Amino acid sequence: MAAAMDWLPWSLLLLSLTCDTGAFYVPGVAPINFHQNDPVEIKAVKLTSSRTQLPYEYYSLPFCQPSKITYKAENLGEVLRGDRIVNTPFQVLMNSEKKCEVLCSQSNKPVTLTVEQSRLVAERISEDYYVHLIADNLPVATRLELYSSRDGDDKKKEKDVQFEHGYRLGFTDVNKIYLHNHLSFILYYHREDLEEDQEHTYRVVRFEVIPQSIRLEDLKTDEKSSCTLPEGTNSSPQEIDPTKANQLYFTYSVHWEESDIKWASRWDTYLTMSDVQIHWFSIINSVVVVFFLSGILSMIIIRTLRKDIANYNKEDDIEDTMEESGWKLVHGDVFRPPQYPMILSSLLGSGIQLFCMILIVIFVAMLGMLSPSSRGALMTTACFLFMFMGVFGGFSAGRLYRTLKGHRWKKGAFCTATLYPGVVFGICFVLNCFIWGKHSSGAVPFPTMVALLCMWFGISLPLVYLGYYFGFRKQPYDNPVRTNQIPRQIPEQRWYMNRFVGILMAGILPFGAMFIELFFIFSAIWENQFYYLFGFLFLVFIILVVSCSQISIVMVYFQLCAEDYRWWWRNFLVSGGSAFYVLVYAIFYFVNKLDIVEFIPSLLYFGYTALMVLSFWLLTGTIGFYAAYMFVRKIYAAVKID
Repeated sequence: MAAAMDWLPWSLLLLSLTCDTGAFYVPGVAPINFHQNDPVEIKAVKLTSSRTQLPYEYYSLPFCQPSKITYKAENLGEVLRGDRIVNTPFQVLMNSEKKCEVLCSQSNKPVTLTVEQSRLVAERISEDYYVHLIADNLPVATRLELYSSRDGDDKKKEKDVQFEHGYRLGFTDVNKIYLHNHLSFILYYHREDLEEDQEHTYRVVRFEVIPQSIRLEDLKTDEKSSCTLPEGTNSSPQEIDPTKANQLYFTYSVHWEESDIKWASRWDTYLTMSDVQIHWFSIINSVVVVFFLSGILSMIIIRTLRKDIANYNKEDDIEDTMEESGWKLVHGDVFRPPQYPMILSSLLGSGIQLFCMILIVIFVAMLGMLSPSSRGALMTTACFLFMFMGVFGGFSAGRLYRTLKGHRWKKGAFCTATLYPGVVFGICFVLNCFIWGKHSSGAVPFPTMVALLCMWFGISLPLVYLGYYFGFRKQPYDNPVRTNQIPRQIPEQRWYMNRFVGILMAGILPFGAMFIELFFIFSAIWENQFYYLFGFLFLVFIILVVSCSQISIVMVYFQLCAEDYRWWWRNFLVSGGSAFYVLVYAIFYFVNKLDIVEFIPSLLYFGYTALMVLSFWLLTGTIGFYAAYMFVRKIYAAVKID
């Protein structure tokens, strides 16, 4: 359940401030000052792989264990992400070097992996698993130095430094599997400026590792658990044969370097891994295209409507004007309640709930209040906000349900509180059973699941009922024209007025405005990358709202001109048309970007993708519906109806 929950599944003056993302941190996340030789605890988080999408606990593999294993108390977001933070036997002291140290060595004897353990380690290595450690809450990274030449001149090469999150468990070469059993830790510290006669304090500002594979015979050890690394390239890597027991040493070294990076900027290394220039180009392109097209569409509609309204409001020659266009001809049916008004209002209420939650989360994260240094804060905030936004979802659903002539408000409130959350919980529960079967740390524990159910029925459901009650009691939306008793006959529609064609037409523009950002979000969710460019995401969200509203208005105008007054459900479905393109893109991403071949990882991917598409459809459909509803009320209020 971990990977998809990271999905998660969303002013202009403030955007320029968001580039320096290291300047803001969650209140209460204070720096830790270390003195010389103070212990710096190295903790393990989990093992991850983009090939399986199944995180595992650190000690699910036969790593060296401390005398007492202690798990950190975790928040809801960490549990949903699959983090299981635990202590490790690495002994690291501030600004104290270690050339080579042996882990879990008893009487200077190597560690023996049984056949079963060797097979498990070999399987994890072949599945491209990464190990994630933290020091002072800072994740470990592996430095990658890439050389790029310009103008085809091999002599002019520039070193491009990039970082991978975590380090590779091992590697394969010529059908043989090798384990990284030696870790060279490189920790960077910043020396704090103090007054005279005060002891210097240090802060950890970067945590790197160089993993190495060194076979047993090339490591020289002594009785003090010290070791000597082989010089140069004389050593061979430590092979893991899955068909027999293997003997090896787990070793590590520690190197400290002073850095000018201050503590407040220490996350910049991780947060600037994405190419910001691509974001700016995509944002500028989206802004220009969307607002240009929106301006054209608005101008066409406004000019057409002004002409129509001016003609309709002329007192002479009314009969001729009635035949010129179709949208006024359906004035007696345009506000006729649709089929299944309770389900429609419930889905729109859930859409309002999602909209409020996403808007607040993205805005708060844009201000830097949900720093990655506070692990799980983003997911925890999103879950609680969705619960508390139930009062707004219930209020909007209740008022709309009354407008649609509904009268069973208690049943409507229950439907609003359980329809969408019930689908999400049901799919997640089924997927969680498969994750349980794999013994993955991504499986949500039973107590956490009970806690989520208590939050759902103890917080969200009462708030939805409260909002629904007041929304149902409030005056319904004032429709400007009366509804006829006998429905008008709908003429035969052209092929391009088909619902699926409308979905394809309406979804392309909003999707085009956001698909670049969607790539980075998918990379963060499925390839274990950090995503922290919430300033860009906030702007993309605003563009999405504008484009969905504009397209929805255009589509409902064309439908009414075709004398089809059944716009309620059709507009809701068509406005969420970009969700169809998100589904197509998710399939493309799965085929071209991910190397998933097994059944359960594929099931997890498409299960969580279905939830993302459903949520996105609810969000965009709700935005488009309310934009179209305001538009329809506005145009029919502007004409004289005899």
